[in-house]
Amino acid sequence: MKIPSVPLSFLLILTNLLLCTTNSQSLKSPLSTTLTSKIETDDRLALLAFKDQIIQDPLGSLSSWNNNNSLHFCNWQGITCSPKHQRVTELFLQSQAMVGTLSPYIGNLTFLRLINLQNNSFHGEIPQEIGRLFRLQHLYLSNNSFIGKIPASLSNCSQLIDLHLASNSLTGKLPNELGYLSKLVLLNLRSNNLTGSIPPSFGNLSSLQHITLAFNSLEGTIPDSFGLMPSLEFIRIGSNKLSGTVPPSLWNLSSVIEFYVVGNQLHGSLPVDIGFTLPNLQNFGIALNNFYGGIPISFSNISRLDYFDIANNNFFGSVPTDLGRLQHLVWLDLSINNLHNLSFLTSLINCTNLEKLILDWNRFEGVLPNSIANLSTKLRILRLGRNQISGSIPEAIGYLVNLNQLSLGRNRLTGRIPSSIGKLQKLYRLTLNRNKLTGQTPSSLGNITQLFELRLQSNNLIGSIPLSIKNYQRLHILDLSDNGLNGTIPRDIISSSSQITYLNISHNSLTGSLPFEVCGLGNLQVLDVSYNRLSGEIPSSLGNCLQLEGLHMERNIFQGNLSSFLYKLKAIQHLDLSSNNLSGEIPKELETFPWLRSLNFSFNDLRGDLPIRGVFSNASAISFTGNDKLCGGIPELELPTCHTNESNNQRKSSGILGEDEALVAVKVINLKQRGAAKCFMAECESLGKVRHRNLIKIVTTCSSIDSKGNEFKALVYKFISNGSLEDWLHPYNNVDEDGGQQQSNKNLLSFSQRLNIAIDVASALDYLHHHCQTPIVHCDLKPSNVLLDDQLTAHVADFGLAKFLSKSRNNSVKDDTSSVAIKGSIGYVAPEYGMGGAASTNGDVYSYGILLLEMFTGKRPTDEMFKDGLNLHDFAKNMALTLLQLDNTQKRSLLMEVVDQRLFLLEEEEEEEEEDHGQEEQHVAVEEAMKLMEECLVSVIRIGVACSVESQGDRMDINDVIMDLHWIRHAYDQGAGVHPCV
Repeated sequence: MKIPSVPLSFLLILTNLLLCTTNSQSLKSPLSTTLTSKIETDDRLALLAFKDQIIQDPLGSLSSWNNNNSLHFCNWQGITCSPKHQRVTELFLQSQAMVGTLSPYIGNLTFLRLINLQNNSFHGEIPQEIGRLFRLQHLYLSNNSFIGKIPASLSNCSQLIDLHLASNSLTGKLPNELGYLSKLVLLNLRSNNLTGSIPPSFGNLSSLQHITLAFNSLEGTIPDSFGLMPSLEFIRIGSNKLSGTVPPSLWNLSSVIEFYVVGNQLHGSLPVDIGFTLPNLQNFGIALNNFYGGIPISFSNISRLDYFDIANNNFFGSVPTDLGRLQHLVWLDLSINNLHNLSFLTSLINCTNLEKLILDWNRFEGVLPNSIANLSTKLRILRLGRNQISGSIPEAIGYLVNLNQLSLGRNRLTGRIPSSIGKLQKLYRLTLNRNKLTGQTPSSLGNITQLFELRLQSNNLIGSIPLSIKNYQRLHILDLSDNGLNGTIPRDIISSSSQITYLNISHNSLTGSLPFEVCGLGNLQVLDVSYNRLSGEIPSSLGNCLQLEGLHMERNIFQGNLSSFLYKLKAIQHLDLSSNNLSGEIPKELETFPWLRSLNFSFNDLRGDLPIRGVFSNASAISFTGNDKLCGGIPELELPTCHTNESNNQRKSSGILGEDEALVAVKVINLKQRGAAKCFMAECESLGKVRHRNLIKIVTTCSSIDSKGNEFKALVYKFISNGSLEDWLHPYNNVDEDGGQQQSNKNLLSFSQRLNIAIDVASALDYLHHHCQTPIVHCDLKPSNVLLDDQLTAHVADFGLAKFLSKSRNNSVKDDTSSVAIKGSIGYVAPEYGMGGAASTNGDVYSYGILLLEMFTGKRPTDEMFKDGLNLHDFAKNMALTLLQLDNTQKRSLLMEVVDQRLFLLEEEEEEEEEDHGQEEQHVAVEEAMKLMEECLVSVIRIGVACSVESQGDRMDINDVIMDLHWIRHAYDQGAGVHPCV
């Protein structure tokens, strides 16, 4: 019978008091009184208590959960009841974007057999009361933000079959009591912060088939008891700190299908009979450990093996020549070991499914056999770099038509580059560097139009720079340095290579001038033309390469004035113009360049006052030897003192305002541009009425007549030192000659930094939309209009298209400044604007959503991949929906493909240091970073998708955006405190 007169809150408090008096031995026993029994069995009250702990339900998943009896709780969304008893048996609320804590009253739902709350944002601890669910069979809490220890009380759930707690922030040791769950089939605890050792009691899990403990901080050895689990098929314990040897009993567990221990500190040799004791093995991954010895010949007996990765260990000797019997083999990685003898390659022609063959960083010697042409037509990656391979590249290489990557660098190859290589039209990366290749580059190279990276440096190639390079519309990295190339730099190549970010043609015998068309290289990050015989003036158009970080032009015959191009290169880090015939004064603007780290102007004909600030204040970072007309500078340089008047005149002409010499930025309005005067007025009016830490600050304005009688208008802003977000999101992303990733010092924004910037921009919009006396719509939000100061705090800028809004009686907004046309920017402008819609705060939210997706995918909305109806919003939405259907391994793989990979990359060491230490530390650090960011990335993408939906009424309010982002940052900061590698 119902008790309508007793308030819900009173019943819940009473329930809590009664539960507190119940000892652990009587949790499953009925309470003594009728009222207590009623409270414990009233599932409706327990569900309402669950709802009370949810602080955000953006999808309205709990909207049907009411307390007025209008709808029976068995009909509430996500609830399944037993037909007979009308008791709750399933709680299914997966992927509902809910935020909150898990109520301890869930322990009252004692008929529950399934709980699925994964892919939400639950935080706090998993309540101990969950152990009262003695009928529970399936528990899914993965991909949330739970903290604290795994409740030992879970051992009371004796019927448990599946336990998924992956991708949370759980800490502490693995409870020994979990070994009592005799019916457990699947245990997934990956991607948490668990410590301690693996309890030996896990050997009692006689029904266990899957165990996944990867990406934690577990220590100690693999328990001997693992070999006592007769049903065990999938062992995934990689990326921990496990040490010791693999228990012999585990090598004899014939049921094992996957053995993944990558990224630990395990050692020992592999059993010679492993191919007979593990006959069902399909995936074998032991990379990044300390295993040693030979590769057992018996591996060829494991007929179903498709993934074989033993990279970065200490294996030595020959590779078994009968690996070709593994006809299901897809992935073979033997890199970074001490293996030799290439004769096994011929046997691999029987592996017709082989897609990746990675053999670099070994001691393989001998010649490449012609039988390489008979390798799998599915082969996409062939890496043989950093070995001792000699002879010529077989002409038959052209038969591997599906190759995406071909790496033969750092070997002893001789002869010409075969013309057949032009048949590999799907190549994305071709590295033949540091060999002894001769002759001219074949014209057939021009057929590989999809090339992203071409490295031919440090060979003995001759002739001119091949004109066929102009066919590479996607080329980003080109290195032809240290060869015998001659002739001039073809203009066609420069003008057609607009995507190129790294161009190195140094240490050749090139002549002529640097083409004026260099202005077309807008994405160029590194240009090295040093040690050639180039002459003439350096074209002023080089100043248009605003992304340029490294410029090396030393040891040529360049002449002319420095000031014509240098003052624009504000992103420059390393600048070397030494040993030329350059003249004029050193631009004083260089001392304000925030990223400039080294500068060499030695042996030129420079004159005038040497600056003393910025990089000029560090004597070890600059060199001016051989310029007799220079004066001033810091005392360590011991240059003569400059004439006082000259020094004063220079100071009067410098980007400095007021007696305190505060740096400012001046925006001069091009009044010849249509609508420029209106944009000037809009920006003056907007910024003159607002003050917020995340908005650009206007210092003053200027509206006057210049010396020629022309109208002159300018805006003076506070100087923001770190440029725009555009510069940081799309920097030079290098790839080293062996296929590894590199990242320059600048423009590497971590996940945390991007999240803070996203919150800053949202805060600025919230102020404009909700806290100004008259609401303001920016109308042109995009990365280039977001500036970053020296603390990487974001400041929204450029209010030339801003609109003032006034609310009408029906709470809509109408345009108060129709004189300023809405233009926006392609890719960011809201779709309703293109159909004549009025300015609205929803339009800004759309632009913000696109900006947010761009920040975390690294893809511009105007990227060439977005065609035939696909756009950035749909791309991200499809990704988010797909992630919900994948297991954790597949999810990791998809995230790596679609989000900005720079989020997972750390700076590489210098090449020599890399050779000394290998790649182990970098690999583990990247994996740890991925572990922390995985769950948060998905949540951020969802926000970006929700903001950029086509229907403006369905977009998130900027207030909700800020709240969600703060929750994500809170969850991430907890993990970042434990894992300092990010």
